[in-house]
Amino acid sequence: MRAEKEQMNIVLVGHVDHGKSTVVGRLLADTDSLPKGKLQQVKDYCKNNAKTFEYAFLLDALKAEQSQGVTIDSARCFFKSKKREYIIIDAPGHIEFLKNMISGAARAEAAILVIDAQEGIQENSKRHAYMLSLLGIRQVLVAVNKMDLVDYSQERFDKVKQDFTGFLEGIGIKPRDFIPVSAREGDNVASNSKNLSWFKGDTVLEAIDHFEKEPLPEDKEFRMPIQGVYKFTNLGDDRRIIGGRVETGTLKAGDKVVFLPSYKTSTVQSIEEFNVSGKKSISAGESTGFTLTEQVFATRGDIACKASEPPPYVGRLFKASIFWMGKKPLELDKEYKLKLTTSEAKVRVTEITGVLNSSSLESAKAPEVKRHEVADCVIESKVPLAFDTFKAMKSTGRFVLVDEYEIRGGGIITEPLEDEESATREQISLREQKWDPGSIGFRERSLKYGQFPTLMLITGPSGVDKKSIAKQLERTLFDQGRSPYFLGIGNLLRGLDADIDKERRQEHIRRLGEVSHLLLDAGLIVVATASDLTEPEIRLLRTIINQDFIITANVGDFTNGNGVIDVFLDENDGVEANANKLLGKLSSNNNIFSR
Repeated sequence: MRAEKEQMNIVLVGHVDHGKSTVVGRLLADTDSLPKGKLQQVKDYCKNNAKTFEYAFLLDALKAEQSQGVTIDSARCFFKSKKREYIIIDAPGHIEFLKNMISGAARAEAAILVIDAQEGIQENSKRHAYMLSLLGIRQVLVAVNKMDLVDYSQERFDKVKQDFTGFLEGIGIKPRDFIPVSAREGDNVASNSKNLSWFKGDTVLEAIDHFEKEPLPEDKEFRMPIQGVYKFTNLGDDRRIIGGRVETGTLKAGDKVVFLPSYKTSTVQSIEEFNVSGKKSISAGESTGFTLTEQVFATRGDIACKASEPPPYVGRLFKASIFWMGKKPLELDKEYKLKLTTSEAKVRVTEITGVLNSSSLESAKAPEVKRHEVADCVIESKVPLAFDTFKAMKSTGRFVLVDEYEIRGGGIITEPLEDEESATREQISLREQKWDPGSIGFRERSLKYGQFPTLMLITGPSGVDKKSIAKQLERTLFDQGRSPYFLGIGNLLRGLDADIDKERRQEHIRRLGEVSHLLLDAGLIVVATASDLTEPEIRLLRTIINQDFIITANVGDFTNGNGVIDVFLDENDGVEANANKLLGKLSSNNNIFSR
């Protein structure tokens, strides 16, 4: 049986019209990697349409290229050398299409940066190089193309090499090679050239064969972002499969896992794969699933980790480097959607610590980030996120920012920062690690009660009637056959909290959260009231209680909402109408369902 050759992903970048597509076309043609008859077919097409044949037309994306004269999408094509198979990502050079380069380069292990020998280093050449640095791509080959247009001048080649080497080293890239080439004429692409006899180095093909293949990061800590939780009860299958793609590390049956940011823990019962039975372990690069011995709440966006290994960071605040692509500038305190692995969260940039000039590499503070600028920022999320720094784990340390349903920027996390709930999270982590579960699991209770355990937290100014709404909701749920429980904070103040001063408000709030957590573990819908809760206090409760288990409602004025209030109630609407509004929220969230 023939052993499969290893594969490597390489991205081609460079300024528009510097010849990236021609380099790819030459590699395809000169390594006999084209489908049979493809080369002649394209040549005939050009002849019949009075077009000059270009090797760039050999790309699979030739329709877009021929109709518009530029590479529109990140075209992927394949060729083989004696050593390995290559997936070449031909990223667009036009500045308008840099977001395509980000999506392509993010999967690349190495890069070929193409520079026109005649035009020299352009603004986009530097931008693309910085993007490679930002994405952690350190294996870079610089192809100085169109040497035929400068009469194969060694002096011109040396000048381009000298000018670009200093810039690349300044952003942490040490090129593996600078190679003079003429892709149109075939010089130094796949074979040596008499026109460049003064150059004694490798061809492009030889040089990329010297690139080191990145091994799958199986030796790193286990990270598996959850794509979804899959159930097949309609087929008589009671398994609950946690599904996703393993980004790093390995996992086997019997391993203890923790789900972040909730800190819920359980043990792997079995590894599940379609049409495969008896599999004992999974490792980086596999899309798969597993079941648990004790059912805990895990959902899309969580990251599964091994309890025995250092975990990702969990928090709402971090430093990041961002490359902005939106037509409108990135603004301070504006709300954006952040996508990190499978999780999504509303975020805002609280500080722009520096905007980098891609030509001079100078950084300066600015009130906004303009299109195609790189900036160091501080980002605050409305909910806790699990993440690594990009330096430690690329896949769980990069993100995109979305505005108006379009990707406007890409970024990497450089440093976690402490937020107001950091200390509480440490305590919650310890609580969940040591939690002693009963014999009845989360899913069993939910199915029996026909409800998802939820804290319905009603707040508002002192003097505004909240209890009547809470008790009406409790009664309505009970009459429907649900299992609700009214928890007024006054009951805690006069009982559990009787030993602490009224001034210790944060401790009162913490105890409200922990008592609610116990009642939620019993499968109940807890309807609680507390006056004058602030945004930080609600965030504290969302930390103590999994954010998926809490709905916050406000009666009356609330000036510091910032996303922590889910339902706003008007006291003038009356008790029954407001209770029904909360009931509707429970229903629309699928917190109550048919048994």
